[in-house]
Amino acid sequence: MPLNNIPHEKDMDETLALSREGYLYIKNRLDKHKSDLFQTHLFGQEVICISGKEAAEIFYDSKRFARRGAAPKRVQKTLTGENAVQGMDGKAHAHRKSLFISLTTEQYPKVLADLVSKEWEAVIPRWETAEKIKLFAEAKVILCKIACEWAGVPLLDFETKERADDLAAMVDAFGAAGPRYWKGKTARTKTEAWIGNIIDNVRAGRLKTPESSPLYITANHKDLNGTQLDTSIAAKELINLIRPIVAISTYITFMALALYEHPEYKNLLADDADTPHMFVQEVRRFYPFTPFVGAKVKKDFVWSGCKFKAGTLVMLDVFGINHDTRIWDKPYEFQPERFRNWEYNPYEFIPHGGGDPASGHRCPGEDITVEVMKATLHFLVNKIDYQVPEQNLSYNMKRIPTFPKSGFIINKVSTK
Repeated sequence: MPLNNIPHEKDMDETLALSREGYLYIKNRLDKHKSDLFQTHLFGQEVICISGKEAAEIFYDSKRFARRGAAPKRVQKTLTGENAVQGMDGKAHAHRKSLFISLTTEQYPKVLADLVSKEWEAVIPRWETAEKIKLFAEAKVILCKIACEWAGVPLLDFETKERADDLAAMVDAFGAAGPRYWKGKTARTKTEAWIGNIIDNVRAGRLKTPESSPLYITANHKDLNGTQLDTSIAAKELINLIRPIVAISTYITFMALALYEHPEYKNLLADDADTPHMFVQEVRRFYPFTPFVGAKVKKDFVWSGCKFKAGTLVMLDVFGINHDTRIWDKPYEFQPERFRNWEYNPYEFIPHGGGDPASGHRCPGEDITVEVMKATLHFLVNKIDYQVPEQNLSYNMKRIPTFPKSGFIINKVSTK
């Protein structure tokens, strides 16, 4: 039965429709119903889908929504890890998240940006002699290398590609079924074993690492009750620091696509100090990354004429909010200048989710993403010349996550 009188999808289960429509599943129905919410049935349960700035404000109210039990087990077994910070609530979540905030704010975004700049410049001699370069594949490896170097995780050159592929496979399994899902699940099992062994070695004193390193800090982190994290949980949380850095490879690939499709910005990117930041922000807004996020109603409440019952799964349309005509002028046009005088609002621009990054569930690594992208943009614009051969640069909005099909191939690279 529909809740109240809100729009209601009549099919018994829409999971197949979600897989067919991907990023546009929620938006298509909101447009059809001319509403900011509708009821449906997904993953074998009743779900309410919501969108808009006001919906985001409601969704990130911790008094109304909880994350525990919201993410499907298949997502926990691939993307986030079971019983990790993303599925926690209240004081326990705030305490665990403080670990991430302490390691992703202040000086750390600049530290990682400097590391990635050095790695990009180091590849130029190899790229100059290569027949072709697939940027997505290169970015994964470089980001894995710098993430591990920053975190203090030992990583040998010969294993870097394998570890990068595993970390990327966890991200690629989100929203996947079949081989992609099983590849991501296997990658998580393997990566947790690898990182867990490193955690154990640090705790036993067999592996020395600076006390300021994310590895040491995570290995010795204690929960609210003063107990050291179980090895498996510590491993998952360290992976939750490293994996999102590798995932920036998707944004980097879209950023290269934006440069190719909008060459008019190249001179501005080289000459105007504000344009690189605006360009990066517009890439994050315009291109598909996070499709939606879920939470469960903590206690009954009413919003927009709908009674939200405790325990109901609610999905917030992240892609839709980043393309909402009430928030963004001409949202399906790529316009970096929209960010020149833009005033930050945590419920209007939510490529990594919304809300307060300190007290809520917004990703604390957002600043790292921006700085790593800016450093890469500087490299692509100011450090090398290259050509973009004919290839399939389309991306499938049904695929979650999606990225340019070719991985963005370049050739004839030379130093500027």
